[in-house]
Amino acid sequence: MMTANRTSGAWQAAFNRSIDDPQAFWSEAGAAIHWYKKWDKVLDDSRAPFYRWFTGGQLNTCFNALDWHVETGRADQTALIYDSPVSNQTKTFTYRELRDATSRFAGVLAQLGVGKGDRVVIYMPMVPEAVVAMLACARLGAVHSVVFGGFASRELAIRIDDAKPKAIVSASCGLEGKRILPYKPLLDEALRLAHHKPEKSIILQRPMEHAELVAGRDLDWNEAVAAAKPHDCVPVAATDPLYILYTSGTTGKAKGVVRDNGGHAVALKWTMKNIYGSHPGDVFWAASDVGWVVGHSYIVYGPLLHGNTTVLYEGKPVGTPDAGAFWRVISQHKVKTLFTAPTAFRAIKKEDPSLEFKRKYDLSNFKALFLAGERCDPDTLRWAASNLNVPVIDHWWQTETGWSICANCLGIEQLPVKPGSPTKPVPGMDVRVVDYRNQEVKRGDVDALVIKLPLPPGTFLTLWNNDEGFLKSYLTAYPGYYKTADAGYMDDDGYVYVMSRTDDIINVAGHRLSTGGIEEVLSSHPDVAECAVCGVNDELKGQIPFGLLVLKSGVQRDPGAIVSEVVQMVRDEIGPIASFKTAVVVQRLPKTRSGKILRGTMQKIANGDVYATPATIDDPAILAEIEAALAHCGYAKKHT
Repeated sequence: MMTANRTSGAWQAAFNRSIDDPQAFWSEAGAAIHWYKKWDKVLDDSRAPFYRWFTGGQLNTCFNALDWHVETGRADQTALIYDSPVSNQTKTFTYRELRDATSRFAGVLAQLGVGKGDRVVIYMPMVPEAVVAMLACARLGAVHSVVFGGFASRELAIRIDDAKPKAIVSASCGLEGKRILPYKPLLDEALRLAHHKPEKSIILQRPMEHAELVAGRDLDWNEAVAAAKPHDCVPVAATDPLYILYTSGTTGKAKGVVRDNGGHAVALKWTMKNIYGSHPGDVFWAASDVGWVVGHSYIVYGPLLHGNTTVLYEGKPVGTPDAGAFWRVISQHKVKTLFTAPTAFRAIKKEDPSLEFKRKYDLSNFKALFLAGERCDPDTLRWAASNLNVPVIDHWWQTETGWSICANCLGIEQLPVKPGSPTKPVPGMDVRVVDYRNQEVKRGDVDALVIKLPLPPGTFLTLWNNDEGFLKSYLTAYPGYYKTADAGYMDDDGYVYVMSRTDDIINVAGHRLSTGGIEEVLSSHPDVAECAVCGVNDELKGQIPFGLLVLKSGVQRDPGAIVSEVVQMVRDEIGPIASFKTAVVVQRLPKTRSGKILRGTMQKIANGDVYATPATIDDPAILAEIEAALAHCGYAKKHT
């Protein structure tokens, strides 16, 4: 067995129990949730690999997130803090106020005929009404599908056709820094393109942009709420779906991750204390977006299920207005725990490498920083840890899992940090490293990271209306395991290292190399703020790596000298077998709106392959800059 070494300690005891007796482990966690009817069976494996948790149980996720706290003494505690530097607004909601707003909007949806099992697409910016809409769907037993606000019309139409919603909830606009992004024209075009035509759209009119409403189809949010009656929570089965979340970059047949009500509520409440070390009443801030899985799990459901105060932030880590934005929020709202992507801290590091802005704020309430969403390079982790004087925890998880696969579980036992590793598997996640024959490899060898079935509660059940795609995409390649599509290794202490996506393992003259390993070397250069490594086709060696470097603000040195230094660093630390000879300095890297670097797109540009501009890209104009930089190095531009 290649799971973590079975040694003594609180983490090890919890992990062992979760693997050896998952029924008892998760039954105990389930006791922390309010149930209308207790479950008949904790784990139902009668249709394996379509496992179900807490079958026979009935609950309501919205009741657990709001009403339960109102009834048990937290009615006047702040539930939600809305902080929007881009609109210069701050607003707070107590648990009672958020419950009342949610029950009223649930009444709006109910008047439109939305009920248990119906779908509602939510296409919203980072405003409190987005949270209200999500919770209102949960209150009715309806299935919400949040689509990132400002997503392209075609991509929105694909999701509308797949989910077939009865209604759509949207807003007149979103804000991208100082730029107003009108949503209504994008929504109207998506509805024109979609084959499925939802009956109604509810539009929140924001003061900075007025949307033209279509008579008979579009409703004004405020008018609809004023005319509605509050609606009570509707009991649903634990196995009923709570939401559908489409994976980023989906084209063709959409891949809608399905999350249930029961297992999701149990797992997320459990994580708040055990992984994040958070207690009811603490202020928890996930600096993400409700359009991504982090926003679902740790802006909305996790903190509210646990009785925390959660922060909804409409802004950026830099530029709204400066690189001190995060420190201002932490100080002003007494944030105890921050969860964000490594790219946010690389942006702060690039703009303010000595953290001058941080000195302006009182961070005495700040106790822990969690990073996830992409691999955290050791240099960024060390920089954050040395400057913040709080635990800096890299943890690994995915849209499909809904919560972390590996983490340093602060609420169980704080383990020693190893930069480059998200520490050890979380209880319930039986992580293995296997080769193409589905055989476990020895410690230290890089290969496919997988999780032994069954996955724990809170992970995805299947893909919406696509059980065959669920099996093919995730469960067929490694029978008995969930394919993460990430590659990495486990060391002798049981620490997991996620080096790259499986597709980012490159084959250089027969040597399998991780692009993540090369990136570690590049990012350790003192002038490099962030970097990316991709493999490009080579007639002699199959593939060779090339690097893209973003320098820290204020660096005045010759870029050619820096490139020569990083090439030598790779030669010294990895060896000549890496064949790393080419790197180029660029102003920025192409990323998704959630901060993931688009390595595959850059690889296609370098190889001269046809590529489509990803729907999730944060700034399409950057691809022209990347094309020019790579062309200067002799790589082909795209063929169109």
